[in-house]
Amino acid sequence: MQFVFTEEQHQFREVVKRFLRDKSPTTEVRRLMETDDGFDPVVWKQLSEELALPSLIVPEKYGGAGFGFVELSIVMEEMGHSLLCAPYFSSVVLAANAILNAGTEEQKLDLLPQIASGSIRATLAVTESSGRWEATAVELAAKTDGDGFILQGEKCFVVDGHTADKIIVVARLEGSDGDSGISFFVVDGEAPGIKKTLLKTVDPTRKLARLEFDGVQAQPLGEPGAGLDALNKTLDQAAIALSNEMIGGTQYLMDSTVEYSKVRMQFGRVIGSFQAIKHKCADMLIQLELAKSAAYHAAAALDEGDENVPVLASMAKSAASDAYIQVAADSIQVHGGIGFTWDQDTHLWFKRAKSSEVFLGDPAYHRELMMQRWGEGI
Repeated sequence: MQFVFTEEQHQFREVVKRFLRDKSPTTEVRRLMETDDGFDPVVWKQLSEELALPSLIVPEKYGGAGFGFVELSIVMEEMGHSLLCAPYFSSVVLAANAILNAGTEEQKLDLLPQIASGSIRATLAVTESSGRWEATAVELAAKTDGDGFILQGEKCFVVDGHTADKIIVVARLEGSDGDSGISFFVVDGEAPGIKKTLLKTVDPTRKLARLEFDGVQAQPLGEPGAGLDALNKTLDQAAIALSNEMIGGTQYLMDSTVEYSKVRMQFGRVIGSFQAIKHKCADMLIQLELAKSAAYHAAAALDEGDENVPVLASMAKSAASDAYIQVAADSIQVHGGIGFTWDQDTHLWFKRAKSSEVFLGDPAYHRELMMQRWGEGI
């Protein structure tokens, strides 16, 4: 596959880039990451109403713009570059796709227009205390209660889980195990029986929460017990989107490092003239371009309905994770002593690189998953 952005996509990127450059300078990132909510409602409203970004991948019949994952990946890349603090990944990438993949037509018509307009913010709760993303690791139980269901258990590392208006919860039917009984449920963010705890994490720019469910009333999203394929598809889509976000962060680190090497003087010369620095910057560029190719290819394959998307998603996630964390480490090294200080901004992207490396599964997990899926396709 030979992938090239269209002229319209380049123009779209410039619009998003200008907006984020204005709304998400590092001063604003630092301010928001110190708050519990972790985002600015005014900027979220502007992002929703002026750019209509929450509606991007929602089909037109559900009140969205009906664009594809290539356009979403452009947005994610620019958000990763600017380190935007907003519930976009949780609401659009995770929750909206989960509803599209698992929900009934009636549920899509009810929930998706609200997400597309930005009037509600949603999230997806998958992992538990183990931190594992496989369906077999889901333990939260959905118990029958008359004609409905109640949820009993907890979810951990839920992106924006403490502020979401709607929570899409992955649970298993009581008595099931392994891959069987996997189900999606919709829970109101303020439903009785939910206890929300904001977690202290290495990356305060992306808020994570622990959610405890004690007899919480829940509405099935789609058919109870038939959510395995929808879960796998949603996680693959999220991995591709996150890979492109990581590409944006990697690009920022490389660009800022190269610029710093052109102005930092040592022994009467700019450090960019030293061979060791040249080689390190060249290595950073190679890692970035290889990961970028994998991420772009996966997004384009998803839009084209390629049957190899599960393999490509894991390939992109592992490649982008490795590139981001390595370039972040190299960037701090090139910056020298100042790179480790709070006043220098590099550490903000380093922390995002570390949190993104393990979110949705670390590189080792995705390489193993990629080989398993590749073997199934042979």
